[in-house]
Amino acid sequence: MSHLVKFGSGVKLLVKVIPRSSRSLISGLHDGRLRVKLNAPPVDGAANKELVKLVSKTLDVRKSSISISSGKSSRRKTLEIMDITLEEANKRIAAHL
Repeated sequence: MSHLVKFGSGVKLLVKVIPRSSRSLISGLHDGRLRVKLNAPPVDGAANKELVKLVSKTLDVRKSSISISSGKSSRRKTLEIMDITLEEANKRIAAHL
């Protein structure tokens, strides 16, 4: 399964989060999910906020266009990202791998 799936007027992005890393960055693919290292700890939603901020910057979309549809308290998350095409999202993520 691909880490990106077309969904309505946007895409679903499957991620595996590694909190408390030395830096926040996209570190590759693992088991059909985008592996994302985050500096923030998984406490009080800090890692989720940092994830949305990093994905927003990477894909050049507004933070309000991104929602965590599943996995809010898990390392395996699904993000719904509106107002971007599958092709454009693939291109922008590939530039950061």
